[in-house]
Amino acid sequence: MRCEIVAIGTELLLGNILNTNAKYLSEKLAELGIDLYYQTVVGDNLSRVSDTFRKAMERSDIVIATGGLGPTDDDLTKEGLCHALNIGMSVHEQTLAKIESFFKSINRPMAECNKKQAYIPEGAQIIENNNGTAPGILLKAKAKLFVLLPGPPNELYPMFENSVYPYLKGNAKYLLKSRMLRIVSVGESTVQEQLKDIFDNQTNPTIAPYAKSGEVHLRITAKAESEDLADVMINEMESKVRNILGDNIYGCDQESLEAVVIKLLQNKNKTISLAESCTGGLISQRLTSVPGASKCFMNGIVTYSNEAKQKFLGVNEATLRKHGAVSSETAYEMAEGIRKVSGTDIGLSITGIAGPDGGTAEKPVGLCYIGISYDEKVETYKLMFGGNREKIRWNSSIKALDIVRRIII
Repeated sequence: MRCEIVAIGTELLLGNILNTNAKYLSEKLAELGIDLYYQTVVGDNLSRVSDTFRKAMERSDIVIATGGLGPTDDDLTKEGLCHALNIGMSVHEQTLAKIESFFKSINRPMAECNKKQAYIPEGAQIIENNNGTAPGILLKAKAKLFVLLPGPPNELYPMFENSVYPYLKGNAKYLLKSRMLRIVSVGESTVQEQLKDIFDNQTNPTIAPYAKSGEVHLRITAKAESEDLADVMINEMESKVRNILGDNIYGCDQESLEAVVIKLLQNKNKTISLAESCTGGLISQRLTSVPGASKCFMNGIVTYSNEAKQKFLGVNEATLRKHGAVSSETAYEMAEGIRKVSGTDIGLSITGIAGPDGGTAEKPVGLCYIGISYDEKVETYKLMFGGNREKIRWNSSIKALDIVRRIII
């Protein structure tokens, strides 16, 4: 089955309201195995709403419309659908009685325009709205299914969950299930290139990459008659992908890089301490945001100045004078210093130029050095990052965490 979501409301076109309903419905339709090929947004104009319904009917089996079911003159969803189908509307007496009862319960007179919400298209069923006055509409016409839902999410979500979702599930032959693989240290184009044979020959399941800030997420989606069968299909595809991308895949679905690092540290019974300069405590913040981090995260210190690097980490003044704060030598001594001072298994350091100022031809903005001290040895990494200050800080924190992850595994 093919579905289309039609969001109705000029406020959406103007950007006054974020269309969170479309995101919610898209995810729910994917769960049901219903193909969503189009999303449309149209303003509060009768002829354009009617045209939108006509186009949606031509290319989709199910049309879900949101918004425009209220009492005012610019609420035109039902009218637009009736124009498109060339059918009429009539009062639904039970709905009218419910609306009248609502206004009595709040001791307010009911404006005449509120009766508009009780009109429903010929042949339609109502979807009860327990959080508002406008009912939803379920209508089968011309071999299509039309579902009209109010715009407020606190009304739409429970109506969809309680009525529409079970209805669609009862008529669905397939379900869609997805798994998201999380990838670091390679870009989207590299992932595309390395997985070219899979991309070129995919049918079911399918894979699709998404570029994220400093990461790539790869979604594997299977269409099957049952969850068990979908899991088998996804597992087979994941195995193929892992054979190619290897340790560049750090986790699945909602796993964050920092959570994976904390879990590895706990499993290996290792402790870690951090000395940060250009990231200003960002890496420590990411690690300590993970529940249970205190079992392996000992401490983090921001040594922003040269004086702090010397005082708290024991970085040699001669090193700073000869090589500078942003150097492999300084990162080396910072990592070694924080590990010794803290008594941890791993000492991680980072120093760099996040910008926008402070760069030179020899040491440009985006230059970072990461040091890691472990097993009585120290390794350093020279890295270059592009973008603004926040992007440089964020991407360097990802690289630092990934270095820890790879050393542990």
